[in-house]
Amino acid sequence: MQDNLKKLYSPLSLLGISLFIITLIPINHVDFFIYLTVAQLLFVPLLLQCIVELKTSEKVIIAIGMLGVTLVVFNINEVLSITGAGLYLVATALISWIGMRRFLQRGFTNTAEIVIDIGLMYLVIGGVWFFAYIAGIDTGFTPLITWLTAIHFHYSAFLLCISVGFIGRVTTSKLYKPIVVVIASGPILMAIGITLSTTIEIVSAILYIIAIYVLFFVTLRTKFHRLQGGMIRLSIAAVCFSILWSVLYAYGSFTGQSIVDIPNMLTFHGFTNCLFFGGFTIIGWLIYTPTTNQCSFTFPVSQIRGQLKTKNEPYQGLVDDMSDFVSTEKMHKAIKHFYEHTNEYRLFASVRWQPWFWPFALFYKGISTLTQQINLPLSSRKIEMTGKIVTVDATMDSRENPRAWIRTINEKTVFTAIYSKHTTDHTYMNIALPLPFSTMIGILYLHVEDGKLYLTTQAAGDAGIYLAFHKFIIKLPLSEHFTIQATTETQLTALHEMKIFGLKFLKIKYDIQKAKTNDLKWH
Repeated sequence: MQDNLKKLYSPLSLLGISLFIITLIPINHVDFFIYLTVAQLLFVPLLLQCIVELKTSEKVIIAIGMLGVTLVVFNINEVLSITGAGLYLVATALISWIGMRRFLQRGFTNTAEIVIDIGLMYLVIGGVWFFAYIAGIDTGFTPLITWLTAIHFHYSAFLLCISVGFIGRVTTSKLYKPIVVVIASGPILMAIGITLSTTIEIVSAILYIIAIYVLFFVTLRTKFHRLQGGMIRLSIAAVCFSILWSVLYAYGSFTGQSIVDIPNMLTFHGFTNCLFFGGFTIIGWLIYTPTTNQCSFTFPVSQIRGQLKTKNEPYQGLVDDMSDFVSTEKMHKAIKHFYEHTNEYRLFASVRWQPWFWPFALFYKGISTLTQQINLPLSSRKIEMTGKIVTVDATMDSRENPRAWIRTINEKTVFTAIYSKHTTDHTYMNIALPLPFSTMIGILYLHVEDGKLYLTTQAAGDAGIYLAFHKFIIKLPLSEHFTIQATTETQLTALHEMKIFGLKFLKIKYDIQKAKTNDLKWH
């Protein structure tokens, strides 16, 4: 708590408090405008400092944005007001980049951190609508609706998403992930509904209110730090109350029978969100900010980007010794021999794309043809893959003993996969697929059962599919699973399945057979 109180007395926080007090001076201050001002000068900088340690340059840009808000409130002249709104827009863009930067350091892993990132990234949308209101830009809506949209993305998007993320750091509820999906997408869906369809608006509002009430239930069953629990539960209870006005307003728009109008929304919905939701949220998380359980990725990553340059020195197998990964006593010896003497085998593949993925597969085919990476055929007919395994310069790759398996179909490159391994809590197969300016990484966990070998990215620890570029490593929403089994002493089959966001989109069946010397097509 003492560390968070230091944030309350930080120069940025003290500046925000001072500026907010100053903004209460103008006698021509519009009453409802304060709902947005308090978020811009107090709630945003205070909550932001609970998430990240800001650089000095970032503090300066945010401080300038806060000064811009103050210029807007005093409304000295139109040019200064528009300038002030522009400065605040720049500050929100920076905060959104901080959210994007956090995401790029981690990717699609850790739901709690993702929703915090989303909350940070949403803020620039609020900044854009705020600027549009001050500059008098015609958004297709009344100026008041434009302003309400700005406040919507400060409270329902920024504040709520970050608060939900902090709750996710401490809760163990299985209801949490479904809540996140609805709440994180809610601000956009409701904005789309308001713009395009009252049906979308009311459906999204209903889903949103259900998620909010379930979230309140989750907070009741979550153990918080000392006095913090009461504050967080009161803040979510305030949203449970205020959201009813949104539903009634959406219902009125849908039926044409007004139940709640804009003045009512400002009086009850706006006031409740500002004082109770915003106020209790900030107090609650200032009492104690739960620490993230996200660890940095520490596994070795190939430094090869773009087209692979090899030594053209042949290598015998994908691995040197299968016993580095699994107990080979429980595995059929033909599987062990294939991985250690891959060049002695012929490979026949049958590729099947899921019907729902076909439009994406057609688009992807154009890209993969250019990059010559994961360049799979669209046809499902069985076809032979030929190729070679060659040595890769370890000083260029930076991983242990790398070797590249280059597979081709009709002399066109299909895969270029650089195999290595690493050991942390387990010894994993570490596979890199070079891409333009980046590298896709597959970290596979291996285990043996009933003589079969299973390789999967769906396991604890380092397992997963990642994209590395610049200094970022992103875990992708992809997964893959291999099942390798021997049918005879010299023949094997392999099934390769891939999913995106848990949906299967690709299946490849391989027939693998030990070749006679004259039949080998690895070159």
